[in-house]
Formats: sequence, C-alpha cells, structure tokens
Amino acid sequence: MSEISSDQNAPPPVEATPPAPPGPDPSVICTLSDGTLVKQRLPRMRACNQRDAKGKICAGHLKRWFRSGPEVAERVGANAEIYRCERCQTLYLPHPDDPRTGTLSY
Repeated sequence: MSEISSDQNAPPPVEATPPAPPGPDPSVICTLSDGTLVKQRLPRMRACNQRDAKGKICAGHLKRWFRSGPEVAERVGANAEIYRCERCQTLYLPHPDDPRTGTLSY
C-alpha cells in the first residue's frame, strides 16, 4: 500500500482576481479645475457617498456651504444651494424632488 501525500490531492491554488473598477458615477455633474467633484444629492441624503481609491465610502457629513468661489458660481449659479462634505470637500447640489432647507423655504 502506497501512501499518497496530501499535496498531491490538494486543488491548485486559486488566483484572486481584483474586482472590476466601478463605472462612472451617474450623480457626478461636473469636475472643477482643482479636481473637486460636483454631485447631485440623493433624496434625504445627509452623508457623503464618495468612494476613495480603495473603494471605501467617505461618509462625511454634508453641511450647507456659503463660501463658494467664482468658478462654482459660474458653473452652478450664484444663488445655488450648495452642500460640501466635511472630509473630502465634494460639493453637492440638492435633489430636485427633495424639499429645500427650512432656511430657504420662506
């Protein structure tokens, strides 16, 4: 009786294939000259959904932003309601179906 080593019966190693890169984000409206993304918010969205190079979501809080520069005013309008992520500084415009903030509803 011959002994069969466990290495002979082991399946060949499976090579891990990297995940396919995600397609372009449909919520991106434009990119500013400094690389800042301008995106459309989802209804009732409160946290940033921008992914980093590793695929992790930023999840920074979106805050109303009043200090937009001339390029932002030129691209989205001077009186636009703009939100900015605390962490990655991605800009967000409100969703058309979402009601405006309480400060702007008068």
